[in-house]
Amino acid sequence: MKKEQKNKLAIIGTVGLPANYGGFETLAEHLVENLSDRYDITVYCSGKKYPKEKRLRYYKGARLQYLPLDANGVQSIPYDTLSILHSLFYADVLLILGVAGAWILPFVKLFTNKKIIISIDGIEWKRDKWSNLAKLYLFWAESLAVRFSHIDISDNEAIQDYTAERYGSLSRIIEYGADHTLKLPLDEETRKQYPFVNQSYAFKVCRIEPENNVHIVLEAFSRTRKLPLVIVGNWDKSEYGQNLKVQYKHHANIFILDPIYNQAKLDVLRGNAALYVHGHSAGGTNPSLVEAMYLGLPVMAFGVSYNRVTTENKALYFRDLDDLMGLLESVEADMLAQLGEVMGQIAKRRYTWGTISDKYERLVEQALSQKEKPTVLPAASAMQYSQLLDNGCAHLKTLDNF
Repeated sequence: MKKEQKNKLAIIGTVGLPANYGGFETLAEHLVENLSDRYDITVYCSGKKYPKEKRLRYYKGARLQYLPLDANGVQSIPYDTLSILHSLFYADVLLILGVAGAWILPFVKLFTNKKIIISIDGIEWKRDKWSNLAKLYLFWAESLAVRFSHIDISDNEAIQDYTAERYGSLSRIIEYGADHTLKLPLDEETRKQYPFVNQSYAFKVCRIEPENNVHIVLEAFSRTRKLPLVIVGNWDKSEYGQNLKVQYKHHANIFILDPIYNQAKLDVLRGNAALYVHGHSAGGTNPSLVEAMYLGLPVMAFGVSYNRVTTENKALYFRDLDDLMGLLESVEADMLAQLGEVMGQIAKRRYTWGTISDKYERLVEQALSQKEKPTVLPAASAMQYSQLLDNGCAHLKTLDNF
């Protein structure tokens, strides 16, 4: 009997596998885990992050392809571009995570029959870490990504609203999974290594960047003694992080930790916290937020639309130092416990990798059969509310915005 030939899927735009960097890498890992029996998958990896002696040829059924470039910063443009060009020789569908290489997509669309699915990764050009020139490029690249893909993905309804208003695109919402996190008990070794776990504490893990409002969170906890703060991040990566580390590392109420890539260790420290503080002000559905929710942690989040949508407007929100200090001083343990239960219920309903992988599979199948990309303008204006609901975009019922 002839073996059925699988469609070939290239995953482009991650640092690589095994995942040890961030949200896109975790996504790629779970897509490979759940879909490698359905598709012939290749994942592009940064040779700068994986030494030759540690490189794998295959991982969980996927082929790994290494390029001698960094996947982040300015090198992400040639890294993604080379990945796209290489994938044209074999792939049926290109799943591109991020817009760095989007400048080449008009040529791919014009001269090939490859199907393009792209996740715009939040509103990247608004991030404070980029220079004005980089923001201009990312703004342009975002428009190309949406216009010249067969399907574009938003990880959050707020981002879907944005792409609908700006580009007339009916973006597809797929969030992140969080059920790889585990609620682990404290062991004796952890208690000895991290004595702060023997009391109630707040927790935050993030990249140390201004847009994540790390300075606000640190200052708020330096002024209150209600809960100590444990904060994990890449402090030495930037002058911003280095300065904050020097300024706050001696505060008795603040415990500054370097990045933790061991998932079990991170799960123990995060899962036993009394509160999760999320300061992100840009992007879409943030992986660290949905992971905290899945662990049943109560959440205090910066009050932007992305965070409100992710938490279904049921978390506690702040917008500046005074707001956060007020929340920290007023919140009580029983309120936090109830909030944690609500966050856990939302996450278990929405943020599991089985659900997320099924959504990606449906998009790949749709891309393979789809010739033209629909726009939101005729689609939404012609749909009844029940149809919008069936298509997962009921929040677009107010058409005046478009």
